[in-house]
Amino acid sequence: MKHWLITGANRGLGREFALAALERGDRVAVTARTPEGLADLVARFGAQAVPLTLDITDRAACFAAVAQAQAELGQLDVVVNNAGYGLFGMVEELSEAQMRQQMEVNFFGLFHMTQAVLPVLRAQGAGHLVQISTVGGVITFPGLGGYHASKWAVEGLSDALAQEVAGLGIHVTLVEPGPYATDWSGSSAIHAVPNAAYDGLRAALGAMQLPPEVFGNPAAAGPAILKLVDAQTPPRRLFLGVLPTMLVPGAYQQRLAEWDTWKEVSVAATQVNHG
Repeated sequence: MKHWLITGANRGLGREFALAALERGDRVAVTARTPEGLADLVARFGAQAVPLTLDITDRAACFAAVAQAQAELGQLDVVVNNAGYGLFGMVEELSEAQMRQQMEVNFFGLFHMTQAVLPVLRAQGAGHLVQISTVGGVITFPGLGGYHASKWAVEGLSDALAQEVAGLGIHVTLVEPGPYATDWSGSSAIHAVPNAAYDGLRAALGAMQLPPEVFGNPAAAGPAILKLVDAQTPPRRLFLGVLPTMLVPGAYQQRLAEWDTWKEVSVAATQVNHG
């Protein structure tokens, strides 16, 4: 039996991760900003599910939630930093308040939780920290610059962290999902006020709708996360869904080719030529 702590477990992929763990008999501390979203999990699974009300932008509350989860479960084997939301808008359209809130939730919330659980995992000499990123953490799309910024920050932080804790018995995995049939782009999303200068681009993007078959079934993400956390040597990064496997290799090949094309300029910048 594994003991989990999952943030944002009331809906979307976080809920599927919680369901997968609970259905196989694990114990899970599940968090949400309001307890109503967790009531059915408690009703169905009883003491297996430990509901915690948590706003991850509240640093002190994050530390308190981790302490409560540890007290209730006895240990923490898997911590899934899943809570977050999407911010839609061209970079020029984003307000400062929207951008700061995006970072507060998607980056600083994860940062708070990461720092809160690390002492627990270090004391255990074991544990798996699963940081939910996105395919948008490695490639970008117009109209999601603020969201990308938050997730690229998560990627950098977590990649460095994985190297820092590798000798302490702690695994860190960045999970990078593609699109799923959740409400990520619906009720949970924030949209900037449109600027007419980008109406043409918006129309072009709207005409490039993804085919339904690339949208993953959220229920399929549960078994995948179980395979990840049960692995003896889990990966640093894991795609979820088909779209990342289609898009990311080409994007990286393009980057490598461009760096190589400009390699002469890069190398020449090493030192001043006085000749």
